[in-house]
Amino acid sequence: MPLIKFKPTTPTRRFGNVSSFSDLTSRKPYKPLTEIKKRTGGRNAHGHITSYHRGGGHKRRIRLVDFKRATHGSEATVQSVEYDPNRTTWLALIAYPNGEKSYILAPDGLKVGHTVASGESVEVKIGNHLPLRNIPEGTPIHNVELEPGQGGKLVRSAGSLARILAKENEFAHIKLPSGEVRMINLDAYATVGQCSNMDHENLMFGKAGRKRWLGVRPNTRGVAMNPVDHPLGGGEGKSSGGRHPCNAWGKLAKGFKTRRRKKRSNRFIVKRRNA
Repeated sequence: MPLIKFKPTTPTRRFGNVSSFSDLTSRKPYKPLTEIKKRTGGRNAHGHITSYHRGGGHKRRIRLVDFKRATHGSEATVQSVEYDPNRTTWLALIAYPNGEKSYILAPDGLKVGHTVASGESVEVKIGNHLPLRNIPEGTPIHNVELEPGQGGKLVRSAGSLARILAKENEFAHIKLPSGEVRMINLDAYATVGQCSNMDHENLMFGKAGRKRWLGVRPNTRGVAMNPVDHPLGGGEGKSSGGRHPCNAWGKLAKGFKTRRRKKRSNRFIVKRRNA
């Protein structure tokens, strides 16, 4: 999808651009498949801030996306391709012959009027949802399940795709967008195609106000603070902090592993993303 570049009438317009939204066919969501999104402002039940730099932003409604695609053996017709403020890829509203409707992640190339289906014996084409054992090696996929029946968990952001490198015993070797190669059960489902809105990575906000529209508040650097407020604060002139990067309470931020030890998950990693 093309991006609209502004004329440099102001400093913020000089570098900013927006998506043309030319792929979208509907301006409003299907109301029965939405619900109000309540905001916390980064605060927990006690009113203490636990996630920083959050607050404000435009009101949103949550689109109830069907990641499981559990209606098998029935073709659904794409009725519209829509914007979702809660994610980077577009959504497709599909309707089944019995009148049931649902939202799915829209793969690149899916248009209004196309038909999609899910199940073990469906055709390998864009938008169809089927087990990994029935998808040929090298096929681009997204919305991949970690475990069979769990619903899609991996590869769901704009422009992302994974590929099946090989199939061995009861597992498929999947190369994820991060470069990690992971073993996933062949009975797990995935959707054929690449996630839409591939130009998202080329978006330039151009001004701080666009981040505020998204609910992101300003972030003050630790080295710009006073010593009473942050371990990196103080010093004469511009200083680099004088110690390893850390948070306001001295917890180190770089140079050590932060991944939790998930024995069930780690053993399925064939090649790490930073190997």
